[in-house]
Amino acid sequence: MTFRDWQELPPLDAAREIHAQCARLSPRQQRAVIAWLCPVEELARRFDSAPAAAPLRRVPYFAKDLFDFLGTRTLAGSTFLPEVRTAGSADGAFARALHPTGAVFAGKTHLHEFAYGITGENPHYGDCEHPGFPGRTTGGSSSGSAAAVAAGLVPLALGTDTGGSVRVPAAFCGVYGFRLTPRDSWIADAFALAPTFDTAGWFTAHAADMLAALRALIGPDQATRAPRGCHLELPGLDPEVAAAFRAAAARLAPAASGEVATALLAAFAPASEAYHTIVARESWEVHRPWAERYRERYDPVVWQRVNRAHSLTPAQHGAADATLAQVRGAWKDFFRDFDFLVLPASPTPAPTKAECTLELRGRVIALTAPASLGGLPVLTLPVPLASGLTTGLQIVLPHARSPVSAWALAG
Repeated sequence: MTFRDWQELPPLDAAREIHAQCARLSPRQQRAVIAWLCPVEELARRFDSAPAAAPLRRVPYFAKDLFDFLGTRTLAGSTFLPEVRTAGSADGAFARALHPTGAVFAGKTHLHEFAYGITGENPHYGDCEHPGFPGRTTGGSSSGSAAAVAAGLVPLALGTDTGGSVRVPAAFCGVYGFRLTPRDSWIADAFALAPTFDTAGWFTAHAADMLAALRALIGPDQATRAPRGCHLELPGLDPEVAAAFRAAAARLAPAASGEVATALLAAFAPASEAYHTIVARESWEVHRPWAERYRERYDPVVWQRVNRAHSLTPAQHGAADATLAQVRGAWKDFFRDFDFLVLPASPTPAPTKAECTLELRGRVIALTAPASLGGLPVLTLPVPLASGLTTGLQIVLPHARSPVSAWALAG
């Protein structure tokens, strides 16, 4: 269902439809995807009270459970966060921004614990599976939000993206994704992973709905000319994904010239290592007040990542900071001449659980880290594969209001 389809439903029918859609998930996936669901009667009242002239009136949405909403707990995919952090006494900034648009908050979605992972696995609530391909992951960390949109539970879901947590699930689930920029007001009061890279974002199932959300939330600039961009194929793609990327990207822009490609590939090469170092450093600072005391209640894999900060050397910190500056310089140079860059969003289609390895994580972060280090907004477009699965394009933008988004979505 599109935004318009939902808007045409009477309030009580819309509330019942959301609950009916959720009930179609298996009990195991209901637990893995949904952290909290608004009761039918209250949800109907929310639909009924949506501002009449608002652009997203009666468009229901779920929110990744990193964002604070009045009257709900924020778990961040964990079992203990409410014991160490008070939330739920007021709406956070992103929630407040949605109010005047008329969108209706319907529930919260689970995620990879503390947003520290790209697979959507969670030992506490269960692994989020691709709605169309059980046994394959949605990707993460915005796993529940991507699953909710891909399964048709709601047409809009909020996520976050630090190292690909909107881009990767959008690619795996065949939906549209948009990530904003670090340290803006909408992410500043969400539960953090690494503030240097954390961004707010969202998913839709349809291009027209993504454009409507962009217009309602950030109001993209109007295009005054055809945008100039190029595409760059990064190493590590499966052959099927590489072929699909080249075909889809070529419809938007030509391949980067030799000189541009060489400069970007050289700048991006150390981005993954720098990303991991900075995230480990900053995530420890977030978790420091309680990490040791609650060590046994972390997912062991997430604990290892949080605790990695203790193994880092001053030389590694220095190298990471230097790479951060280098990558940002390369992006600044690029955007002097271009309006956008198209990169692949995933090296593979949605993997099985057995394929969710450290090696795959490295291949994914190699694609997503360049834009993360750049602190840049990214529009993700789905790309179908012959197998029926999907990958995606990252359209990296110089700023969130770039007219390239509307141009790409209309194409």
